[in-house]
Amino acid sequence: MASTGATTSMRALPMNLVTGAAAGVVAGIPLGIIMQVRDADPKMMPGVQMIDQVGDLISDPSTGLGWLIHLFNSALFGVVFVLLFSRLLNQRGPAMLVGLLYGVAWWVIGALWIMPAWLGMDAMVFEVGANQWWSLAGHLIYGLLLVAGYIMGRPMLSKSS
Repeated sequence: MASTGATTSMRALPMNLVTGAAAGVVAGIPLGIIMQVRDADPKMMPGVQMIDQVGDLISDPSTGLGWLIHLFNSALFGVVFVLLFSRLLNQRGPAMLVGLLYGVAWWVIGALWIMPAWLGMDAMVFEVGANQWWSLAGHLIYGLLLVAGYIMGRPMLSKSS
């Protein structure tokens, strides 16, 4: 009988991951909007929005490509979140705290470290200015909406099984 529970659990995992990806995309939209309206660095790159810089990670500065990469990453990080923390998401209060901490972690890892390093902006690595504070706000919103979306989406999983 133990294998029946394991089988049910294994069937639920892909749906949990889909729910995490969908919640990640929805949660990524407000952060993308913040990046759309903020200039990347008015001194170094006048007229270039932060979202354009995301496109620069794999090509040239591009709004459309920036959005595509950003939403892909939002979905991917939603899946990673579910893989790492799904067992901690049963109570809303602690789950929201986990979401906030996850948002902060991606702000530090992604916005303060990986993105400027990847773009060859070594002087900007771990530099915190006005745009980075806006980015932190967006990442906190991402973490909260990711948890809320996942928690709201989970009941749909039990209906589809």
